[in-house]
Amino acid sequence: MATRPGSYAEASIRVLKGLEPVKQRPGMYTRTDNPLHVLQEVVDNAADEALAGFCKRIALTLHADGSVGVDDDGRGIPFGLHPDEQVPVVEIVFTRLHAGGKFDKGAGGAYSFSGGLHGVGVSVTNALAKRLEVTVWRDGQVATIAFAGGDVVDKLKLRPAAAGDRRHGTLVRVWPDPKYFDSAELPRAELVHLLRSKAVLMPGVTVTLTHEKSKETQTWAFKGGLADYLNQSLSAEPLIPLFEGEQYATGAEAENIAEGEGAAWVVAFTDEGNVLRESYVNLIPTVAGGTHEAGLKDGLFAAVKGFIELHALLPKGVKLMPEDVFSRASFLLSAKVLDPQFQGQIKERLNSRDALRLVSNFVRPALELWLNQHVEHGRKLAELVIRQAQTRQRASQKVEKRKGSGVAVLPGKLTDCESRDLAFNEVFLVEGDSAGGSAKMGRDKETQAILPLRGKVLNAWEVERDLLFRNNEIHDIAVAVGVDPHGPADAVDFSGLRYGKVCILSDADVDGAHIQVLLLTLFLRHFPQLIERGHVYVARPPLYRIDAPARGKKPAAKIYALDDGELEAALDKLRKEGAREGSWSISRFKGLGEMNAEQLWETTLNPDTRRLLPVAYGATGFDATVKAMTKLMGKGEAAARRELMELRGDAVEVDV
Repeated sequence: MATRPGSYAEASIRVLKGLEPVKQRPGMYTRTDNPLHVLQEVVDNAADEALAGFCKRIALTLHADGSVGVDDDGRGIPFGLHPDEQVPVVEIVFTRLHAGGKFDKGAGGAYSFSGGLHGVGVSVTNALAKRLEVTVWRDGQVATIAFAGGDVVDKLKLRPAAAGDRRHGTLVRVWPDPKYFDSAELPRAELVHLLRSKAVLMPGVTVTLTHEKSKETQTWAFKGGLADYLNQSLSAEPLIPLFEGEQYATGAEAENIAEGEGAAWVVAFTDEGNVLRESYVNLIPTVAGGTHEAGLKDGLFAAVKGFIELHALLPKGVKLMPEDVFSRASFLLSAKVLDPQFQGQIKERLNSRDALRLVSNFVRPALELWLNQHVEHGRKLAELVIRQAQTRQRASQKVEKRKGSGVAVLPGKLTDCESRDLAFNEVFLVEGDSAGGSAKMGRDKETQAILPLRGKVLNAWEVERDLLFRNNEIHDIAVAVGVDPHGPADAVDFSGLRYGKVCILSDADVDGAHIQVLLLTLFLRHFPQLIERGHVYVARPPLYRIDAPARGKKPAAKIYALDDGELEAALDKLRKEGAREGSWSISRFKGLGEMNAEQLWETTLNPDTRRLLPVAYGATGFDATVKAMTKLMGKGEAAARRELMELRGDAVEVDV
C-alpha cells in the first residue's frame, strides 16, 4: 500500500549511520563559519601526543592546492586490526564517531591527560573533507590510507620504512569541503594564535607554520612558557611583578582530585589598558572560560582579601567583591584535568565542578605566600583593589538612596546579604526551615540572602490582590523582594527591588516540584513583570549522590546527579572507567535538609558550579502561558484537568 504524502509511519524513521549525522548537521559538531576548528581537531591530537611526552615537533603546512597538512613526531596512530572490530585502527579513528584512545583513563591508558574526550574530533574533520590522507610512521613501517567525504577510497597500504629511517609520527593532509563552511578561507590571525599558544603551553615543543606558495615559515618555541607570552602580549606595564606558579597533585591531595591534575598560571595586574585573558584545559583553548577560570578568580580573591584583612587596609564602609580583584587581572591559565567535562563538542567552556576547587586550592596558598613575602607589592595591589571597590560602590549609591525611603520592615526570618548591588544580589526562597539552615551556613553572605518558607505556599491564582497579604508567606516574599503585587500592564515602581535574582529552591522530588509550581503561580499572577525583566529563577539541586570508588588514577569521589537520566549516565561513565559493578553506593536525597552546607554550596548555590534555570514565558508568550496555568491551577478547571490526565496520564512517571 502506498504511503500518503505527509503521513507518519514506520518507514518515516530514518537511522543515520557512520558519519551521516555530521554531514547532515555539521553545526552540532563543529564551527561552520570557516574550517579552522576541524583543523584544530588534528592539531589537538598532535598536542595530546606532546602532552603525553612523546612529541617534540608539530608542523602545519598550508599547501598551494588549498589543503592543510599537520605533521607530528609522536607515536603514530596504530594501524593494526582492532581486536573487536577487526578493522584497521587508523580507519576506525577517522570514520567512527565516539571511538578513540582517550576514554581509557586508568592505569596503563594511552592518554592520562588529553583534550580529546568525546572520540568525535578527527572523524568530524574527515566527514567534512573532500579528501583526507593519513600517513603513519611506526614500528619500522609506513602506513597510508585515504578518504573522500569520510569514506575510505584508498585502503590501508603498508610498506617497510627506508633503510636507516627511524622516523615515527603521523601526517594528516586535509582538503576541507567548502560546501559545509560559510567561508573556505582560514582566518590567518586565529590560526597563528592557536599554533603560538600550543608552543607557549608546551615548553620544549617546536611548532611551525609553513606557507607553500610564499615559502615563508614561522616558528614558535617558548622556553620561558606562560610568563614570556604574557609579557609580550600586555598593552600596559604591570603594577607589580607577574605572579606565576605551577602545581600538580602528587597523591591524595583532596577528594575528587587525581594524581597529576593541577594548573600552571601567570597573572598580571594593570592599572590601565585592555586585560588579556586566556585559559586552556589539556592544551584546548577555552575561550568562554569555565570552572577552572572561576577557581583562579576564587583563589586570587581569597588571598588578596586575606592580605588586606591581615594588614587592616580596608577603609570603613568598603565591601570587597571578587570582581574588584579580577577586573584588572590579565592571566594565562593552563589546567590539567584527568576527565574534563566541556560544554558542547567545540569545547569552548569547561564545566567540570571539581576544577574550581582544584585550581583555587593551588592558587590561593601560593599567592598568600607571595604577597606576605613581598609586602610592598601586596600593598600596591590592595590599593588597586580598594579603588575598584570604591568605584563600584559609588556607581550604585544613587540607587541605594532611592531604595532607602519608606521601606517596610523586613521579615524576621529573612537572612539578608551584605551587598546592595543588584548585579550580584540574589534571594533564595527555600523550602523548609532545616534546608534554610543549611543554606544560611553554605551561602555567600556577601551576595546571597535566604528566606525559608514554612509548608506549601497558598495557590494564589484566584486570590484577589487586596487579600494577598493575609497570607504571611506571600507577605514576606513581597516585602523581602521589595516590589508590590501588580498586573502585566501596570506601571510598576522597581526602585525598591532588593535582588537581581529571585531563586526558587525546593527539594528535587515531587513535593519540591509542587512548591515550585505554587511559587511560579504567585509570580506569574501577581508579579508578572519580575518574570518579564528576567529576575525569577529556579535552582536545580541534585536528587542523587553517588559515592564512587577509586579507579585507575581517579580517586574515590562524590558525584551528584540531577535526575534518573543523569544517574544512569554517571554509572555508565564509572563502568567505562573500570569501576566494578556495584562497587559504588547511591544515596537519594529525601530533601535539601539532608545536604550539609558544603554540599549545598557546591551543587546548588555557587554561581560557578550550580544549575540555575531562568524563568520566561517561552515561545507561546504571556497569554498562552496564562491560559495553560489557568487550566492547571484554576479552581473551576477540574474537568479540564481530568481530561488532561486521561489523555496524558500514562506519560507521567510517578515518584512514590
